[in-house]
This record gives sequence, structure tokens and C-alpha cells, in this order.
Amino acid sequence: MRPGSWCLLVALLAVSAISLNAQSEESTDSVSHALPLPSTASQLSDLRQKLADSERQRQELTKQLQDSGAQQETIALGQLRQENQKLKLQLKEAQSVMPLRILTEQQQWFVAGGGVALIALLCGIFASGWRRQRRQWLN
Repeated sequence: MRPGSWCLLVALLAVSAISLNAQSEESTDSVSHALPLPSTASQLSDLRQKLADSERQRQELTKQLQDSGAQQETIALGQLRQENQKLKLQLKEAQSVMPLRILTEQQQWFVAGGGVALIALLCGIFASGWRRQRRQWLN
């Protein structure tokens, strides 16, 4: 190898050794902070007790919330049923007031067209005078 490559290799090894040393120091610091001190053992047990109490309270509150949500749903369901009955009653009243239609709009147009055709046929018959004459073209 060339002498320049040896220098580069040594420099890289030195940098990696320094970074490994720094990482090991950080890991030992974090381990020392993670271990509880004997004086904090009582605090730790108190915190665990408080955690258990708060979890129990959270479960109770969740149950109460679900119960109140179910009560609100039943109230809303009752209101919707009452409103539905009122709307059905209004619909029946509105239908009783409206005259009963025998024909739809499309059927009415069909009847009107048939009436016009019948009137045109009668006008044609009366205009000819009921005469049966043979009309031929004169050559």
C-alpha cells in the first residue's frame, strides 16, 4: 500500500476509537441514572400506588362515560321516534287534504292527445259531409 493510504487508515481507526469510547461513556451514564437510589425506593412505591389508584379511577370514569353515553343514545332514540310519528301524522293529513289523482301527468297527456285526434277525425268526417263519392283524376 502507499504511504498516503496508511495515514488515512490510521486516521479512520483513531476517529472510530474515539466515537466508540464516547458511546460507552454515554451508555454507562444512562445505566447509572436508570438505577433507583435507596432513598427513592419509598418514592417509587408511592408512585406505583398512585399509578394503580389513577388507573382504577380512569376505569371507573370510562365506565361512567359509557353509561351516560348509552343513556343519551336512548333519549335521542326516543326523540327520533316521536319526531317520526309526528311526521307520519303530518303526511297522512297532507294526503287527506290533497285530491286523489286518478291519472298521472303522462297519462293525462296521452288522453289529451287522443282527444285531439278524435276531434280531428270528427271534423274531417263532418267536412266531407258523409258523402261517398268517387273522385277520380281526370286525364
